[in-house]
Amino acid sequence: MILIALGGNLVSPAGPPADTLKCALARLEALGVKILSVSSFYGTPAWPDPSAPPFVNAVATVKTVLQPVELLDLLHGVETEFGRMRSAPNAPRTLDIDLIDHDGLVMSGAVTLPHPRAAQRSFVLVPLAEVAPGWRHPVLGQGAAELLAALPDRDQPKRL
Repeated sequence: MILIALGGNLVSPAGPPADTLKCALARLEALGVKILSVSSFYGTPAWPDPSAPPFVNAVATVKTVLQPVELLDLLHGVETEFGRMRSAPNAPRTLDIDLIDHDGLVMSGAVTLPHPRAAQRSFVLVPLAEVAPGWRHPVLGQGAAELLAALPDRDQPKRL
């Protein structure tokens, strides 16, 4: 199973964040990445600056012949198409697309899999549990619901 997480909290050329996520998924399809399923969209307060606009987040399961490095390059290209500018970590952005898992591969280097912070992010785990309830973290061996239960209760994503 290949999992990607999408999020954004700034208006892009496609419109507000929810529209941006929908258009980004359509763009991935047009580029040959088959979208198998998409979670509901969730609203999450911005972190570490709660005064920034809230994020809209989702997780999708996808199918592709691309290897992890190729897929990540494609995801970054789509981010750029939608106006993503990389400034400071955790800064507001039009679109962020992360590769969370690529068929259970464990790797580091140009791509780190599974995503190194996915297990600590409720804005990834909540939609992931919805779209892939049987998924297990390739290193920790726990499912999204188990990982989520271990997190502090702050800022749980709200279904939009």
